[in-house]
Amino acid sequence: MKAIICTKYGPPEVLQIQEVEKPKPKDNEVLVKVIATTVTKGDSRIRSFTVPFWQWLPSRLYLGITKPKRAITGMELSGEIEAIGSNVKRFNVGDQIFSFVGFGFGANAEYKCISENGANTMDGLITIKPSNISFAEAAASTGGALTALACLKKANIKKGQKVLIYGASGSVGTFAVQLAKYFEAEVTGVCSTNNLTLVKSIGADNVLDYTKEDFRKTAERYDFIFDAVAKTSRSSCKPLLNPKGIFISAHDNQNSIPINTDDLNFIKELLENSQLKPVIDKIYPFEQIVEAHRYVDAGHKKGNVIINIVGK
Repeated sequence: MKAIICTKYGPPEVLQIQEVEKPKPKDNEVLVKVIATTVTKGDSRIRSFTVPFWQWLPSRLYLGITKPKRAITGMELSGEIEAIGSNVKRFNVGDQIFSFVGFGFGANAEYKCISENGANTMDGLITIKPSNISFAEAAASTGGALTALACLKKANIKKGQKVLIYGASGSVGTFAVQLAKYFEAEVTGVCSTNNLTLVKSIGADNVLDYTKEDFRKTAERYDFIFDAVAKTSRSSCKPLLNPKGIFISAHDNQNSIPINTDDLNFIKELLENSQLKPVIDKIYPFEQIVEAHRYVDAGHKKGNVIINIVGK
């Protein structure tokens, strides 16, 4: 099968499409024929190894010293089950699924084996794809949505609370806006001029243009500030918080907030009821993985960037 291999840490050009052995499912695994996958900011950071200096050593030990231990890139996918292990009970051959394989990686390939009952984002989380969305939309509705949901749950978001989402136009941010509105909060989204209309269209009650004003100087006070892009800090946002207000940065909490299959099924339910919709910026063919990473590296993507594996 074909897979996207990260040969070493560096710019997008370190990625290569190579022929590798097609995986075989273990007793508790399903073999997925991948139809769509994504390139996320997380993929970009891992490929280029742009991590804060205090995370450098543990990240190298975990991910790989000179190159990634898990060479096949990608954390999100959708597709069809081609084969199942002897102990699999939840799925059948032919089922259409979507999955967050997370730090198990391997989604940027023609095939991927996933544990039927993954307990965490190393095992992979998998469930049936909503029938009312495309494979591209399904692939885009895992990592960003799950991260946003986990952070909002950690903040114990409630009806009527005032919430500010910094980085409201990215993958995590667009899901966070919609989920906060689902929980009946009053949402202010912070983004650039080009994305104001988008953020309004997905439900934000108010929008702030960070290119024209410093949101940290607003007179408004918030119950929850969510940094979806890891570009601000609690100390700089503290003056905006109510006395019992909460600040959470998505990327500081990705490894500390539990995410499970129940969360993915909750996202599925919202998608099926049209209460949540992924924002898709660009779709690239498999062969343009380098161009897709270059685009994500530029830092201006809206929502999600999709890689079509077989074009469905």
